[in-house]
Amino acid sequence: MRLRRATGLPVAFGGLVEPGRGQVRISELNGTATAALSALAVSSGNGLGGKAVALARPCAVTDYSSSRRISHEYDSAVAAEGLRSVLAVPVVVRRRVRGVLYGALRTAQPLGDRTLAAAVEAARDVEQSLVVRDEAYGLLAAARTPGVAGGPVGPGGPEGAAWERLREAHGALRALAPRLVDPVLRAELLSVCETLAASPGRTPSAPEVRLTPRELDVLACVAVGTTNAGAGERLGLRSETVKAYLRSAMRKLGAHTRLEAVVAARTAGLLP
Repeated sequence: MRLRRATGLPVAFGGLVEPGRGQVRISELNGTATAALSALAVSSGNGLGGKAVALARPCAVTDYSSSRRISHEYDSAVAAEGLRSVLAVPVVVRRRVRGVLYGALRTAQPLGDRTLAAAVEAARDVEQSLVVRDEAYGLLAAARTPGVAGGPVGPGGPEGAAWERLREAHGALRALAPRLVDPVLRAELLSVCETLAASPGRTPSAPEVRLTPRELDVLACVAVGTTNAGAGERLGLRSETVKAYLRSAMRKLGAHTRLEAVVAARTAGLLP
């Protein structure tokens, strides 16, 4: 867990708020010696983590079991792990607490400002990962919307609009995939991208062309009208790097212009 590396604390654990239940389920543990904290459900307002959830701000105690600043519903689990000094930092996404990160020592000593600041930064990293994951799930849902399975049609009418939304979602999914830390979700996104590119009703007629993932990412952006600079911002690449990937893709596709490259990639079943 990044929190342990960033703070130097020997024990780190955490979990996400369970939807509709108002409690955090401890699911990630690093440096623990027992299973006492595993799957522990922490209610808002209770204990140190619950206080961090209720206040939406970091909280810390120097000696957990004797602290008068928190309630003590979870003392037995904390004592079984031998924890004394503990901090809890909420993960806040769009003003809503989505989880809590904990760091702890097995000795009773103050946790300094530097340690707390490092824990807050680790929580922000988790926040960004959740934002990306939320975007990804939203795009997955949009990409799976009924109405586009029959393939591209004319630009007018609801089916044509749905197909353009699918292309937009495809490009956004490819841009998001490299930013995902979760390998399972990343693989799912890329699998959906391949499915969208090979939609029913489309039969690739060009010779097989192999493009690298980054070449496909760039072409997916170009296909929805993104400039080189815009594609670079979207993919986290320099504009010159985008141009290099685009030139390479055009060469492989036998295209002389950006539009020809997009058409060739669609004909080959590489883009929707």
